[in-house]
Amino acid sequence: MDRRTVLRLGALATLLTACGKDLPVRTPDRPGEGRRTYGDDPSQFGELYLPTGTPRGVVVVIHGGFWRSRYDYTLGSPLATDLSERGWAALNLEYRRVGNGGGSPATFDDVAAGIDMLAETDLDLSTVVTLGHSAGGHLATWAASRGREARWSGGVAVTHVISQAGVLDLVTAARDDLGDGAVQALLGRSPGSSDSILDPQQQIPLDVPVWCVHGDRDSNVPIGQSTSYVEAATSAGARAEMVRVTGDHMILIDPTSEPWARTTQILDTIG
Repeated sequence: MDRRTVLRLGALATLLTACGKDLPVRTPDRPGEGRRTYGDDPSQFGELYLPTGTPRGVVVVIHGGFWRSRYDYTLGSPLATDLSERGWAALNLEYRRVGNGGGSPATFDDVAAGIDMLAETDLDLSTVVTLGHSAGGHLATWAASRGREARWSGGVAVTHVISQAGVLDLVTAARDDLGDGAVQALLGRSPGSSDSILDPQQQIPLDVPVWCVHGDRDSNVPIGQSTSYVEAATSAGARAEMVRVTGDHMILIDPTSEPWARTTQILDTIG
């Protein structure tokens, strides 16, 4: 079975899961791979994919879905498969979402703990990239600043961030009613300055580089979420780059697409 077929089957599995059909837990192919838990809740786990040979670095894949429980880690499974075939160790992270125990602070606690779980592996953690789509882009970018807050400090450091159509400005997202009140559901209230530790826009500048990949036809998360972030970040002296691609919201997580190829090109500059 060729690589392209494997990736398309992975995307099909994601669709079946989203439609409510149960799928078996992935069977590891290489020693050290497989599911690792970081808590007792059924959503507190990550699936580790390893390449043949020494990994180029680690990519933590964080799925989107407006932080809601009806979307899950299988959205990231095809990406993690592709990344491992490109030489990366990939941790496809699951976490509690709104509707199954998530929200603030549980969702943030889980993402922090899931990344910190990497310290229990024998992986070289000198390069740890968070790669997140949509709400996952928010969490991927937030994770790079989490050490500023005592609650999440002292863990595995994020060295690079790739946000794919990320919700990077919670205040604007709430004002624009993205995801039909998704931000308010996550926080339990309308966002403001008191939520600065949870809002990437209010955490500018980061100490690590951020790439914002965003489709020019995205009707789910406006491209302005990325362009405004990059403009503010670069004005503040941070390293941030806008990567505008052709396509809609979901094409960014299709591993056979040109936007995904652009994302892997970014990774090629990292490791």
